[in-house]
Amino acid sequence: MIRNTVKRQLFTLFLTLTIGVSLYAQNTNKSKPIVIEDQGSFTVGGTVIKESGTFDPIKHGAFNPADQVSEGQTLHGDHAYVFYQVPKKAKKLPLVFWHGYGQYSKTWETTPDGREGFQNIFLRKKYPVYLIDQPRRGRAARSTVPGVISAKPDDQLWFGIFRLGTSSEFYPNVQFPKDPKALDQFFRQITPDTGPIDFEVNTEAISALFDKIGDGILVTHSHSGGQGWLTALKNSNIKGIVSYEPGSNFLFPEGNVPDPISYVGGTLRALEVPQEDFLRLTKIPIIIYYGDFIPTEPVENPGQEQWRAALSMAKLWRDAVNQAGGDVTLIHLPEIGIKGNTHFPFSDLNNLEIAELMAEWLKEKRLD
Repeated sequence: MIRNTVKRQLFTLFLTLTIGVSLYAQNTNKSKPIVIEDQGSFTVGGTVIKESGTFDPIKHGAFNPADQVSEGQTLHGDHAYVFYQVPKKAKKLPLVFWHGYGQYSKTWETTPDGREGFQNIFLRKKYPVYLIDQPRRGRAARSTVPGVISAKPDDQLWFGIFRLGTSSEFYPNVQFPKDPKALDQFFRQITPDTGPIDFEVNTEAISALFDKIGDGILVTHSHSGGQGWLTALKNSNIKGIVSYEPGSNFLFPEGNVPDPISYVGGTLRALEVPQEDFLRLTKIPIIIYYGDFIPTEPVENPGQEQWRAALSMAKLWRDAVNQAGGDVTLIHLPEIGIKGNTHFPFSDLNNLEIAELMAEWLKEKRLD
């Protein structure tokens, strides 16, 4: 036991020194321009629906939003929007960033307090970067299914669920900037769905993206975590997954699904898939990160409770994949001495440190 403790301490010291040297280099170079060799945007996936009848350009051609005739017309929707940048002297494998619930690609861009987000940080590391807006969200808002957008106030709800604090009080030592302007920017990046969330629609669109660009690394956050596993079942061009705080839809093989985990406000259930599908997850390296303020025992605060359940299920999932021959690493940041992170480690005040952890893992797995 003493030997293992010493090993952990030496590893933590090594990791701290490695990250420290790298952060110094990044802080020295961050004012240098990022040279982009190619950039652009496109949509991918989606479908086309058509109304019966015949469109008459004379009778039906007037714009009438109150009572527009759709007879004989088509609607292109349910696609994903993608913005990409390729830096000069780029690495071979691109990073594909997929946002979480209530978010869009902005989540990976400039942080709420104006620092560089993962988009620029990894462009500086010479990775091609692809930012996704999933179907029926953000710049991919055209839905083939009607939806209702609520204007009900809910900022304080998300303040708690995203683990900045409770009500409007920040957690002590939280890695979120406490400037009111930063919080204002944070709330303004919350984005509604324009139609119902559909995992099949979403995963088909992201799989189509990997069909288009070829091999790459998928980086997910929160709600896209479970969808990321499902997409990896569909597309072998996904060569690795980095998942920040996946919250649901952990896939287990038939006959080996763990019991649901109850928490204040709900119950987290795993998804059952055929053994053959499950084994596909053992073919690629996967790493999962969770931030701080996640209790180990049940508490009254539902904003923390659901993440206790998610972290517990993630550990069971890691073990199941690894026992089947896979390569899943789970890092709970406080356990390696990195404290104060919210549900958004990649945009927190220490996001350079968080990025360096990811970069080191990519290098270790030869995904750089």
